[in-house]
Amino acid sequence: MQFFNFHRIVILVLVVAGLLGTVTESYAQPPLTYARKNAFRLQEDSLKTFAYNIVNLESASERFRSDSQFIRTLVRTLKQPNSFYYPFDSLMTISRLYAPDSSFRILTWEYQKDDFIFLQEGAIQMRTPDGSLKLFPLFDVSMFTGKPLDSVRSNRNWIGAIYYKIIEKNWQGKKYYTLLGFDDFSQTSNKKWMEVLTFGPEGQPQFGGPYFSFKDDSVRKGVQYRFSIEYKKEAGTRFNYDSSMDMVVYDHLVSEGDQPEKKDTYIPDGDFEAFQWKNGQWLHIQKQLFSYKLKDGQFPVEQKMLDDQGNLDESKLQEQSQKNIQNARKKPAPASPAKKPN
Repeated sequence: MQFFNFHRIVILVLVVAGLLGTVTESYAQPPLTYARKNAFRLQEDSLKTFAYNIVNLESASERFRSDSQFIRTLVRTLKQPNSFYYPFDSLMTISRLYAPDSSFRILTWEYQKDDFIFLQEGAIQMRTPDGSLKLFPLFDVSMFTGKPLDSVRSNRNWIGAIYYKIIEKNWQGKKYYTLLGFDDFSQTSNKKWMEVLTFGPEGQPQFGGPYFSFKDDSVRKGVQYRFSIEYKKEAGTRFNYDSSMDMVVYDHLVSEGDQPEKKDTYIPDGDFEAFQWKNGQWLHIQKQLFSYKLKDGQFPVEQKMLDDQGNLDESKLQEQSQKNIQNARKKPAPASPAKKPN
């Protein structure tokens, strides 16, 4: 069961939603009542068992059954009023990530179909003015597409990942939410994804767009709609947002054994690359340029919920979870988009 022990560690991701921007209007969202909290706790106990079994049961059929039970129970639970404000903190194998402006949260998890196929699953829950449920299920189609880097996608043809960070940016009056996520890609390699999420006029989620520019690279290449790195399964690889530098910083990878065609041989070499938000795009910064921005050769480290070995800091996790919920209660719920006349 060595695989499952490792797998259980890497997907323990409940991540911070930072406080960005200024609240311009008050929002009197009442806290959950004792009765409502108790009802959620009872459902959470069932969800916790199903979530654990999705990851840890040996039989593929049992994992599938647990996944189905988890989804049905989750949807039924989220239909209860004001479920958006209940954190589900005991679901340690499910990533529950609030947007910095508390307008939505994303729940993502992983289901191993067999020895070769790993599927990500999830849903976006929107915060609504009346506390009712507005949910967008996410359907992973990664295995069915050969060109994941050049397309805008909906929640129904999503490139799956377990998200661990949301970065909110603004450009010309529109909000852009950059998602960082982990993908247990294959038996021998992992991926990490960087994806921009926006919402259309009717409030529907849109993943991807011409947001990743490499125009300053020594070797020019076209704009990408999303970005990923693939690396050796056992390699500890940094890929995260550094708030002090306002950049997404990640390890520069090289092939171990000089086999560049084999992504499962790639490991960090001690250098770093980055993306910086400029004029509505993430501009790539090569390792040669990025090295000048570091002082004394030290990697800028922010406070993390997980270290590079996947170990969880429980005290930080609980503290930040409470901040996320308080932030959600304080901020105004987004107005529902006006319906088009028939």
